[in-house]
Amino acid sequence: MTVAETTEKALSLWGFEGASCQLIAERENRVFRVDHQGKAFALRLHRLGYRTDAELWSELEWMGALAKGGLHVPAPIASASGKFLHVVDGIQIDILSWLSGAPVGKTGEFLEIADRAGLFRGIGREMARMHVLTDAWTPPEGFTRCAWDRAGLVGEIPVWDRFWDNPTLSDEDRALFLKVREVADQELLRLESELDYGLIHADLVRENVMFDGDKLQLIDFDDSGFGFRLFDLATTLLKNLDEPDYPELRAALIEGYKSVRDIDTAALDLFVLLRSATYVGWIITRMEEDGSEIRNERFTRNTRKLALAYLARQEDPS
Repeated sequence: MTVAETTEKALSLWGFEGASCQLIAERENRVFRVDHQGKAFALRLHRLGYRTDAELWSELEWMGALAKGGLHVPAPIASASGKFLHVVDGIQIDILSWLSGAPVGKTGEFLEIADRAGLFRGIGREMARMHVLTDAWTPPEGFTRCAWDRAGLVGEIPVWDRFWDNPTLSDEDRALFLKVREVADQELLRLESELDYGLIHADLVRENVMFDGDKLQLIDFDDSGFGFRLFDLATTLLKNLDEPDYPELRAALIEGYKSVRDIDTAALDLFVLLRSATYVGWIITRMEEDGSEIRNERFTRNTRKLALAYLARQEDPS
């Protein structure tokens, strides 16, 4: 069965026969732009085996609640039978409302934004709005998503694999990353009862934040789940560490967040380190993909740098 035949079957389930369908992104999922009767939609063919049907249904329910609450996110579109999710030819498929904005930037390239601090204040504000709306929402029965908790970050079976077991690590890096795991586990055990915890996006990198005029839109909830709210802040910050005005961007992100809701950022550096480490685990099962060697080296190098700095501060807090 070809992709074209599968998408044609899917479109008929939503009553979109005859709609044009154009591939626009192919990362974890294949994403198509669908144009039908003057409206645009996003059709997603999900990566095989990445999420269960229950997890995807839960993601769609949460996105729908956020959209109803006024956050600029893609909203799930029900099929003709009233379902948000269908399995066609063994592939999980859904359709979302189309957002016409453009990404604020691209990972690996310097930001080309005039009001840089304003952008980060805005991201912080929208992130906080997302958390506020989420805390006021009661998930439906059967709701299930992954957990970026202590076990999901440094436990035996992390959400994104065991970063300390990446097969390309040198003996020195392996020892360093095992130390990171040990220290982080102790810190999270000490702090987890005090840390802000709930549903998080977990992937608010530049490609997943879009401008549409003066609106900021948040997309790609693939990796969303339960987790520490600092993990959301850390994810945004991690990809901007090399920006020349990083301290100002970090301050602006926190300022924007705190303009909506309060958060204790004392452990933020720990979460930036852990977010970096997750990529060293994530790449393990993707070593055969194009560009994986370069990405793996970058993930390892960045995590090494952050680990050495964090552990040095732990040993000498002054």
